[in-house]
Amino acid sequence: MFLVTSGAIDQVTSEALAGLVTTYGLPVQPTLAAYRAAHPGGGAGDLFAAIQTDWYWRIPAMRLADAHATTASSTYMYEFAWRSPQFAGRLGACHALEIPFVFDTLGSGTKTLWGATPPQQLADTMHRAWVAFATNGDPGWPRYDQRSRSTMRFDLVSEVVDDPRSSERELWKSLR
Repeated sequence: MFLVTSGAIDQVTSEALAGLVTTYGLPVQPTLAAYRAAHPGGGAGDLFAAIQTDWYWRIPAMRLADAHATTASSTYMYEFAWRSPQFAGRLGACHALEIPFVFDTLGSGTKTLWGATPPQQLADTMHRAWVAFATNGDPGWPRYDQRSRSTMRFDLVSEVVDDPRSSERELWKSLR
């Protein structure tokens, strides 16, 4: 989000991208190949943002889910995939974009990042899942485990997917 809203995403060079990958301790060529495959048409800034997002948010969340699933009776995982139309669609499904959907507060000052008509049906679906989880401990999709890594992908059409982002997860596996 911050790279897009500031315009910095378009200033990222291929050298800076390779430097980021090296700094995170990942092998440069396999990492860039995996992220290019996952983000076809993405420029250096888009890949930089995706790798940075995985470093800060996605990989730690996956690791937490893996650890929790081995010791707890119920673990659930989700991925918010709806892409904001704002900033020419470049925000994607950035971190924290899902919050007004979870709490069903679309329209409460959300136009800047979510656009004039964010999908209410997605807010209805997400809000219902969170209320169900808070009420009875089950959001309505299969539990997460290390075998299937079932994850609810919330989008205009929401569905359970098994082991999403597996190629990226594998890259980060050796780094703790």
